[in-house]
Amino acid sequence: MLKKILSILTGTIFLISLTITVNAQERIVDRIVAVVGNSIILQSEIENELVQMQAQGYSPTENSRCELLENHLVQKLLLNQAIVDSIEVTDAEVEMELNRRLQFFISQIGSEEALENYYSKSILEIKEDFRDIVREQLITSYMQDEIIGSVRVTPAEVRRFYNNLSEDEIPMIPSQVELRKIVSYPEFSEAENLRVRQRLNEIRQRIIDGESFTTMAVLYSQDPGSARRGGELGYMSRSSLTPEFAKVAFSLRDERVSPVFESEFGFHIVQLIDRRGEEVNVRHILMSPQATDQAKAEARSFLDSLATAIRTDTITFRMAAMIHTEDKDTRLNGGLIINPNTGGSKFELDQLSPVNYEAVRDMKVGEIRGPLESRDSQNKTYYKLLYLNSQTPPHRANLDEDYAAIREMTMNMKMQEILEEWIAEKRARTYIRIDEAYRSCGFSAEEWVKR
Repeated sequence: MLKKILSILTGTIFLISLTITVNAQERIVDRIVAVVGNSIILQSEIENELVQMQAQGYSPTENSRCELLENHLVQKLLLNQAIVDSIEVTDAEVEMELNRRLQFFISQIGSEEALENYYSKSILEIKEDFRDIVREQLITSYMQDEIIGSVRVTPAEVRRFYNNLSEDEIPMIPSQVELRKIVSYPEFSEAENLRVRQRLNEIRQRIIDGESFTTMAVLYSQDPGSARRGGELGYMSRSSLTPEFAKVAFSLRDERVSPVFESEFGFHIVQLIDRRGEEVNVRHILMSPQATDQAKAEARSFLDSLATAIRTDTITFRMAAMIHTEDKDTRLNGGLIINPNTGGSKFELDQLSPVNYEAVRDMKVGEIRGPLESRDSQNKTYYKLLYLNSQTPPHRANLDEDYAAIREMTMNMKMQEILEEWIAEKRARTYIRIDEAYRSCGFSAEEWVKR
């Protein structure tokens, strides 16, 4: 049950088929199918999620509606307790989560324009449609974290858990790799920085002379996430912005356009839309310097020379990374790439980025590949060498090679026990009514209907 609960409550994402959902709603004669405390669950919510599951390629079973309803029952229990405990989320947190989820779908569907065409709505309208849903999901996620967020397991508990597994229960671990990288960015010339500053100053002057900031952002901003919205970012807290950007954004007091300033993303101008307490809504125009072909060639040449030195045992890859890489996140550990999903250094092949996957799939341990062109989180071009540090064949999990995975399984079991105890306690003390049509459901806990 826990895996299902966690997957639902730690970030249910909007589903891509809003048009299908709307059509489904038109066919449903809506009704209340459950009440939990002061919260209700509608038939349309269940049916919409069922349609969305199908749109994502899942095949519903006879019990899917019951499983979805049970997820909603748990979520409402958490929401009710969050209200009692005064757990809240800020507008900035909701905005950040909305942006994160929208970026995921934009990456899946291809572009903001494609997403807007699919929904037949603007990005801002889509965000408003889902704002309350996301707020509730964040609140219930925070409530869940209050219950199980401090759970820890000892090495003894991990060993005991593993030793109590039958052979069939020990999971198969697919092939995993460890990678190191050395990163080199093409240098931007002072002349290029000056060119961008001058161009942005020209745009700023046009706005001061009466042209629309929104129009200029659509035409010239190189921030794909905000350009189509006229540069608007939505309400953000100071901590949600880079220090340089926050300093300027929170210093604005009217609609005057800020001077050109630099951040890690490039050069900006900013205009205030509204300030609400400790949150600010601004529009901006971003322009980034572009590396010349010569600068790119020099970065590749540097990495080629470094790769030669490593292959001839002049220096180890690990030491070369510590000295030469421009990636601050991997420099101290010798270029070792950390898997953001696990916190460990091992990746299954399907967890790798497309560039890394293509490079690694036919590499041998100890081999170097590159220079390879990539883009970072700020969309800046860089070049890298990849080194296959280790690779494990598919195997049954064991404590020597797969301690992190077994520890996670142990944690999940412990969290499941604690969460189920909490649910049972709250369920016994909360008013719950389930529609007769669902009372025969095969819920994982029969107590939902034994009231």
